[in-house]
Amino acid sequence: MQLPPIPENELQRLATLRSLNVLDTDAEERFDRITRLTRRIFSLPYCVVTLVDANRQWFKSRQGLEVTETSRDISFCAHAINHEEIFIVNDTLKDTRFSDNPLVVQPPRIRFYAGYPLTIHGQFRVGTLCLIGTEPRRFSDEDIETLTDLGQMVEAELLSIAQNTLDPLTAISNRRGFELLAHQALASCRRTNAEAALVFFDLDFFKEVNDNFGHLRGDQVLYDFAHILMSAFRESDVIARLGGDEFVVLLSFVHRETVNLAINRFKLLLEQYNQRHPQQHKIATSIGVAHWAPDADISLEELFDSADKAMYQDKATHHGDKF
Repeated sequence: MQLPPIPENELQRLATLRSLNVLDTDAEERFDRITRLTRRIFSLPYCVVTLVDANRQWFKSRQGLEVTETSRDISFCAHAINHEEIFIVNDTLKDTRFSDNPLVVQPPRIRFYAGYPLTIHGQFRVGTLCLIGTEPRRFSDEDIETLTDLGQMVEAELLSIAQNTLDPLTAISNRRGFELLAHQALASCRRTNAEAALVFFDLDFFKEVNDNFGHLRGDQVLYDFAHILMSAFRESDVIARLGGDEFVVLLSFVHRETVNLAINRFKLLLEQYNQRHPQQHKIATSIGVAHWAPDADISLEELFDSADKAMYQDKATHHGDKF
């Protein structure tokens, strides 16, 4: 087994990693959604966001693995951070650097590895978004592009910790955080020739909640609505509060019928919520949908505008001149 080399900028790299204040923090949905999406795209058993500390690799997000960290000495990711591009091992048993590695000869018995080096400030590789398989595998140029897109999403989330891209009330993305993730998700859809859809939500009569029940109750409604969205849509969908009583969900790698099923599931959960809280002001929403195709020359802002117009059409249909 070959020990991973130590990067030349190790002291600055570690200082950058620790300045992110991410090590040993709780799991976060923003990272877990990306690892779930990545594992789904590549159909592999394990996907992990690793951060390579001085003597260990620690997992900020993990799919398929139970452990939260391993020694740096046996870490594949500690090798990957020495490379500018994605680090790939097609078959560990045919690679003398890893053929007798404990992670190869013992569970999880790694046979394939691909790690995108997570780079901060353009030069400090603090960890990886990595894929692990138990069978040998070839990794195509298209695979490399897709993993790069997804790795850049993780990088954006790491940077967003300091850039405040979460909505503090609901704990989902705010508009800035949504745009960072949405641009990467659409780029990945374009490369893989997959469809996407943006769903725009606007709460109906929300001003009446604040006026009649107070702002604390209004805040609770916004919080509850966000978590109904999280329950209704897929774990890999990007969910955000744009501000006020406006919310959006970006569904990637979907067909139109899948979008309709998700919206119907949301409506059912919303109705169930209202039935459980009969003494409270009923939560109602208007919904607009804009579909996106990989061959369409449509910007994210244009997609926003299209979904927003569809939402107002829905609002007018249900409420007429009240709005």
